Amino acid sequence: MIPRRRHVDHLRLLLQEFPVVGILGPRQVGKTTLARQVAVHEGGPVHFFDLEDPRDVARLADPVLALEPLEGLVILDEVQRVPDLFRVLRVLADRPSAPARFLLSGSASPPFLRQTSESLAGRVAYHELTGLALDEVAGDGDRLWLRGGFPRAFLATTDAAAFRWLGALVRTHVERDLPELGLRLAPETIRRFWTMLAHYHAQIWNGAELARAFSVSESTVRNYLDVLVGTLMVRRLSPWHANMGKREVRSPKVYLADTGLLHRLLAVFDREDLLSHPKVGASWEGFALDQVVARLGAEHEECFFWAVHTGAELDLLVVRGGLRLGFEFKRTSAPHLTPSMRSALTVLGLERLDVVHAGPDTFPLAPKVRAVAMARLLQDLDPL
Repeated sequence: MIPRRRHVDHLRLLLQEFPVVGILGPRQVGKTTLARQVAVHEGGPVHFFDLEDPRDVARLADPVLALEPLEGLVILDEVQRVPDLFRVLRVLADRPSAPARFLLSGSASPPFLRQTSESLAGRVAYHELTGLALDEVAGDGDRLWLRGGFPRAFLATTDAAAFRWLGALVRTHVERDLPELGLRLAPETIRRFWTMLAHYHAQIWNGAELARAFSVSESTVRNYLDVLVGTLMVRRLSPWHANMGKREVRSPKVYLADTGLLHRLLAVFDREDLLSHPKVGASWEGFALDQVVARLGAEHEECFFWAVHTGAELDLLVVRGGLRLGFEFKRTSAPHLTPSMRSALTVLGLERLDVVHAGPDTFPLAPKVRAVAMARLLQDLDPL
């Protein structure tokens, strides 16, 4: 078991502040394991209900009778399978003495978020569990980049076994998970779209081009994108609007949320395939971006990119309060200062701009600009 201390610490903090905390994440990213790791740190009683287990579902046939007497931490795994529980949790969360706190886990999906937000407004906080990060894998960045952050893929005995598992995950998601969420999409259609999207990884969304490729309307492909974003299989990075006088890009950038899934959909099965693939630069950009965001501890709504149609751009802008940090990602061992970086520094008012690169050393490039080695990210980049 890989300890996920950063996530455990944040969940324990949220449980001190909210009566209900929800863990969001795609299937098989480790939500149940994380909940059990949180339970290990509890000093009081812990009660665990697996709502994919018919015995636990039977125990909750009368949820008030089952849950009201409990004290300490109550973990409800795959809670979206019993939607009637959310009304009961609202009542239990409002008790003045608060004898129990509730930790919910469920595959991130529009129905899960809608059920919790409608029933538990003001009572629930969410924590998004992403794939494994550099600080959790002893710095094994090459394997993490190739296989991605799903624990079973990362820990597989061989690359071939990892990609067989990832292929099964894709198939399960399109054939079982999406229909169970009430999303009536042909599995082969959504898989084709997902594969095509892999070829647009790290690019600005162009719905018209994808719509033409599928011979459907632009609103239809936008719906396909919403489905994969809503289940946390794809990430949308929003554009930052800095200057209304400039012709800034207004469409988001799209990234597959896991490089292992990206490589599986691109039919990249080992390091040699990856290094010779035309999307190697885009893959590395997405990987580096994810690791920077994880290291900073930045929230999704704090992360943007910036670009203008004249050519200036910034791969990642992190905004927290009045602090603005910029990041560029260059798969090179010799990064250098560019006019685009100078423009971003000035227009965006950056506190600092870091150029994350594939070389071995971290060094200054200019005032407020430094080159940061990906291999030294944990040493040279401080959390927010």
